[in-house]
Amino acid sequence: MRTAEVHRKTNETAIHVSLSLDGRGEADIKTGIGFLDHMLHHVAVHGLFDLTLRAEGDLHVDEHHTVEDCALALGSAFDRALGDRKGIVRMGSAWVPMDETLAFVAIDLSGRPYAVVQAEWRTPRVGGIATALFPHFLQSFAVMARANLHARVLYGADDHHQAEAIFKALGRALDAATTLDPRRGDVPSTKGVL
Repeated sequence: MRTAEVHRKTNETAIHVSLSLDGRGEADIKTGIGFLDHMLHHVAVHGLFDLTLRAEGDLHVDEHHTVEDCALALGSAFDRALGDRKGIVRMGSAWVPMDETLAFVAIDLSGRPYAVVQAEWRTPRVGGIATALFPHFLQSFAVMARANLHARVLYGADDHHQAEAIFKALGRALDAATTLDPRRGDVPSTKGVL
């Protein structure tokens, strides 16, 4: 079973994540930030992951700690659920159009964390989240998932659409990368280890 449970508790947040990589896209997400719930729902639905995520954070301060810690906990859940990463495809990518927006995400579950995010945001906030936090979410996720992640919005005019296209593409790319290849019994690396 490629599943994981992660509990992350700090003085700023308390996060619980339950993840199944081989799910049906069933999501039950409550972070206290409706737009973040919406984005994470896209990752689950379009990646066919079963995901439960509960977060309590210091939203009286702002949304930063909750967004960041949800990313860290979710990345950690993916890392744990992947185990030794034997038999996975390892790399995946997806193009997602959303009305006037086109986004692309490529991911390599290489064990080497790195993130590059290219997007031009039109407004300082969307859905109660500072747009500067979307790249930070992806970077934090990549670190804990031990993944190389590249996300790019090629064009778009509406920040809601840009964020949504990125998160849908993230789900699709993760689905492709986490898929088990029946031809492969080992780790997908010439080094023999990820």
